[in-house]
Amino acid sequence: MLISVDWVKEFVTLPEMNPRELGDKFTMSTAEVEEVKVVGDYLEKIRVSEVVSIEPHPNADKLRLVTFKVSNEETKQVVCGAPNVKVGMKTPYAPLGTLLPNGLLLEPKKIRGVVSEGMLCSESELGISEESSGIMDLPNDAPLGETLLTFFNEKKDILIDVDNKSLTHRPDLWGHYGIAREFAAVFGSKLDVPYDEKWAESYRKQCDKSNSPMGVEVKGENACLGYYGLSVDNIEVKESPDWMKRRLTSVGLRPINNIVDISNYVMLELGHPLHIFDREKIKGNKVIIHALEKEESFLTLDEVERTLIPGDTVIADETGPLVVAGIMGGLSSGVEDKTKKIFIEVANWKPAKVRRTSTRLGLRTESSQRYEKSLDSFLMERTLFRTLELVLELCPNAKVVGKVEYDGESFWQKKPVRIDTCFSKIRKVLGHPTPNEKILSILEDLDFKVEVEGDNLLVTVPTYRATKDIENESDIVEEVGRIVGYDNITPESPKVSVTPVRLSEAQKLQRKIRDFLALNGCSHEIMTYPMVGRNLLKQASWEYGKEIPILNSISNEHDRMRASLVPSLLEAASKNQKSYSEFRAFELGRSYIGNSKTFSKDHNQLAMMFYSKDESPFMELLNLTEKLLEWTNIPGQFVEKHPKFKNTLISEDWEGCHPFEFLNIRIMGKMNGVILSIHPTVLKSFKIKGHLSLALIDTSSFEDKELKEKIKYFPLPKFPSSTFDCTIVADKKENISAVLGALSKLKIKELISTKVVDVFELNERQKTVTLRSLFLNPEKTLSGDFISDASKQIVEALGNKGFPLKN
Repeated sequence: MLISVDWVKEFVTLPEMNPRELGDKFTMSTAEVEEVKVVGDYLEKIRVSEVVSIEPHPNADKLRLVTFKVSNEETKQVVCGAPNVKVGMKTPYAPLGTLLPNGLLLEPKKIRGVVSEGMLCSESELGISEESSGIMDLPNDAPLGETLLTFFNEKKDILIDVDNKSLTHRPDLWGHYGIAREFAAVFGSKLDVPYDEKWAESYRKQCDKSNSPMGVEVKGENACLGYYGLSVDNIEVKESPDWMKRRLTSVGLRPINNIVDISNYVMLELGHPLHIFDREKIKGNKVIIHALEKEESFLTLDEVERTLIPGDTVIADETGPLVVAGIMGGLSSGVEDKTKKIFIEVANWKPAKVRRTSTRLGLRTESSQRYEKSLDSFLMERTLFRTLELVLELCPNAKVVGKVEYDGESFWQKKPVRIDTCFSKIRKVLGHPTPNEKILSILEDLDFKVEVEGDNLLVTVPTYRATKDIENESDIVEEVGRIVGYDNITPESPKVSVTPVRLSEAQKLQRKIRDFLALNGCSHEIMTYPMVGRNLLKQASWEYGKEIPILNSISNEHDRMRASLVPSLLEAASKNQKSYSEFRAFELGRSYIGNSKTFSKDHNQLAMMFYSKDESPFMELLNLTEKLLEWTNIPGQFVEKHPKFKNTLISEDWEGCHPFEFLNIRIMGKMNGVILSIHPTVLKSFKIKGHLSLALIDTSSFEDKELKEKIKYFPLPKFPSSTFDCTIVADKKENISAVLGALSKLKIKELISTKVVDVFELNERQKTVTLRSLFLNPEKTLSGDFISDASKQIVEALGNKGFPLKN
């Protein structure tokens, strides 16, 4: 939207500042300015000239050489093709170096071999109108050599270009009077109020009390919020005065005739659209506002036939639609040169309905853009009388016929919007020590009515800001802030006392687990969906029935809450094994089991997942789990399968349990953990090629307890340790714990630990297990004889349990 500062100055006095500063001030206080440009400079260069002689162009039949004078001493010659040029004619002359409104820069050049010293200009080239059939004919009394700026009694103007989207929330700023009201508040200037109640009353008295020749009827449910109509006779349609044409042209509208131009002028001045009918084209004695009941074709003013559908609101006569409400009038009822009687319509329409119809028709107009923003119904009468004022000014013989007709909602009975706030709250939110007097002054300059009681304020919002703009206390704070100037508010960090949050035992444990697993190579924490579907459970051969169903689930693949992390982990492994030959991952997740008393019993679980394409990662996972239990002080023990022990996490009958790589973890007397490898049949179901091992621990059973750290201090060994490796043969079905258990009764105090280093499948019935034993005496170096003797005891103990050395 283009804003003419010269137009704004009719209502408010602005301080002297350069155009850029003015644009910056408007941006910081109100809306973002796209561009600021100065217009009218060219009028200061263009002078009144008088044609002295006309000669044929030697090289062109349609061009002539025109000699003219711009003073009694100065004559010039130009090449001119205007058909209306004549000796004695006074016309505008633009010298070389002039930049015209259409972007043409006049430079010395030859036209068909003859140098032209500038240009004699048409109205179109001067930006006054679209008339371009000939050069502009000035009055005979135009002073020779006078600039057009002086002759037209014009001023240089500043145009502020604001993108419409920046004003979407401010319907009051879609007219120059609204902009002036805003500038008055921003600069603390006095606003002239020409269209006040006294002014309105004077026009009310001019309207007859008799019945109008054109009535108004609003029927049924439609988009109309209110409709004013007034009939005027003895109209003379003619060209608009120059001042009006220049105003309209400066902001991008094409002048047409005085009546149409008045409707556009008032819309741009007050921000409220209107429509003027040729009353003699309206059939019947009233206009009817209603919603269409059937589809109809309608020819709009732009001469395009459009299809209207049921529900579209129209203004119609007894024969059919005259106007698409709030968007555009019809060609059949428009004002023409021979129009003598008019009907002025000023209405307000429901924004959503105007927007919907406008979008469907692909027809965005100056009117529809304003109605979409929620206009103030209280502005309708002022708009009507301002239109009447200009009609009577430009058509001196015009006469009002009948009274003002009105139909629609009783908007004047609506309660005003009132908002409670306080001075201290405004200062606190803004972070600026604005004095009470300044806050009060700003609100009053913005036309808010304020009642003060101590620190409290009761703010009454003006009707033109209450349509959808100012709604709550935050909006009042914003109004004060933008006028104070956000650039005047020094950013300061708030001073807040912060008390560290005490972590629960569960949070401490989870952090400790995360730290350990990240530091020990299990670096990828994953998060799988807590929702699963029946197909996934079936694929994992997992028993279903314990899950909590979800009503209105987003899909069948997520229609229940999981009772275990295992199926989700298998799905994640299936996806990742396509990209990696091996990976480690862990998840701290939650499972949900239905409970008749509490609806759901939630369990926090730790799951570790090791995958290798080539060999089983079971022993690697076992060793890491053992270290994890020690690191976190979880009192866990590894226990073999036994009928007496029932694992709370995985049924030992599950099809996915590997027969030889499975260990329970007993924590605080219950089997709340498990380490296992996944059976090849389930791996095949998920198309996993390789080996997958899982470790699961139900942390809910102990995470709320404080796990006291057992700190043991040992002096650094002064003497070297020794290791002994041996590989034994065991039955393929034998558990590793049985192998390690064979050494539990050895009474060798220097034997610090024995760990499984490797497991290898020897044949269909047997496997080999490599053990590493560590010996250390803190007081002396171990002799070779001792190591040899201790090694024999280990081999003998293993052999006695049926685990001979591999040959």
